[in-house]
Amino acid sequence: MAGPYPLGMGVSVRAATKSDIPELARVLADAFFDDPVMVWMWPDPKRRRRGLPRLFSVEIRHHHLAGGGAELAEDGDGVIRGAAMWDPPGGWKESTLSSLLSLPGLVRAFGTRLGVGAAVSGTVEDAHPVDPEHWYLATIGTSSTGRGGGYGTALLRSRLDRCDADGIPAYLESSKKDNISYYQRFGFDVTGEIRIPDGGPTLWAMWREPVRVNP
Repeated sequence: MAGPYPLGMGVSVRAATKSDIPELARVLADAFFDDPVMVWMWPDPKRRRRGLPRLFSVEIRHHHLAGGGAELAEDGDGVIRGAAMWDPPGGWKESTLSSLLSLPGLVRAFGTRLGVGAAVSGTVEDAHPVDPEHWYLATIGTSSTGRGGGYGTALLRSRLDRCDADGIPAYLESSKKDNISYYQRFGFDVTGEIRIPDGGPTLWAMWREPVRVNP
């Protein structure tokens, strides 16, 4: 990606770098602390508070960063307020090497809940559409201090504008029913429900066809 993607009102989006990982992990951990899937994986709030930044750090470092779709949103002072982890067409599934490199960090993140985390990951992966090729929004979140500041919108527009320019669809799973209408404003439609086994929460699969860009 080229330089920062300016969006006005002091909000800008740029590609994440390796040095951003600790802060990105912190921001996403804050954003997802009350997420139904995360609460299911870590019912104990203290363990969740420790585990979430470790999980996001591992995922960013060993998977998302390499695909070129890890982006962050900053305010006018350069403070990171939001992040989006996009995986490129054909690159949404973790490689065997990435999985092996991630395992020690996942053990530290989940502890005795590793099996639960693996079950959630496997269920979501099994439901993932294979064709056509698409950009996958694996994770998007805004810190509690940045909510309402337009950072989520900036992150979505940054990548979706390029999806439209290239004629490529996009896919995500919404883990909160209340967020469905938000994603629908950006052109996503619900295509199905993903139920986590053993009484776990439901996610909503959402697909977006590219919007034709006038030449």
